[in-house]
Amino acid sequence: MIPKLKITFVLILCILSLLCFSLIASHIQGQQIAQFDHNVITFIQGMESPGLTLLMKVFTFIGSTPIVIVIALSAILFLYFVLHHRFELVFFVSIVAGTGIINLLLKLYFARQRPDLHRLIQETGYSFPSGHSMEAFALYASLAFLLWRHISTRIGRTITILICIVMIGLIGISRIYLGVHYPSDVIGGYLASGVYFTLGVWLFQWYKEYRAYNKKVK
Repeated sequence: MIPKLKITFVLILCILSLLCFSLIASHIQGQQIAQFDHNVITFIQGMESPGLTLLMKVFTFIGSTPIVIVIALSAILFLYFVLHHRFELVFFVSIVAGTGIINLLLKLYFARQRPDLHRLIQETGYSFPSGHSMEAFALYASLAFLLWRHISTRIGRTITILICIVMIGLIGISRIYLGVHYPSDVIGGYLASGVYFTLGVWLFQWYKEYRAYNKKVK
């Protein structure tokens, strides 16, 4: 008998992320979201300084498509040639590449214009959900998930998780600080990416159990 797909904590997170994303997406034109965005933008941009602006530009650059591609390719080479884990490689590529496609489709569907209050850099294209935020979440969450499985020490795992959280958070905040995204764009990006990522992890776990079952049967 083939192992059944189980309702796990990861699947519950996937469903919750989907519900939260749907809630934000259905209210992006509403007054409450507008007030929330305004308050957060005012707070974050109220800390503006030359040094902080430079730092935020660095994190936005790290979250840009060319750098994401470089980091992803490096991870792919590491997974293939060092760890020799082809299925983990398929998981990683599916999450990172799939997230980019989903972001493009969501942007075209919602067609939300970018904020134009106080931009420190120029960007084109639609605003919701944030592509930088979605790709940062997909990339670093996937790396944390895969590396966690191969790091034996607790401190090593903790450092890995913290680094990934900081990267995801600062890349998202940089988009708000630089004036090219609403906070709801960033949160929506995290949630949209979270839906796809947790769904991928759930299927990954099921497939690992399926393979283990087949080995026992043989």
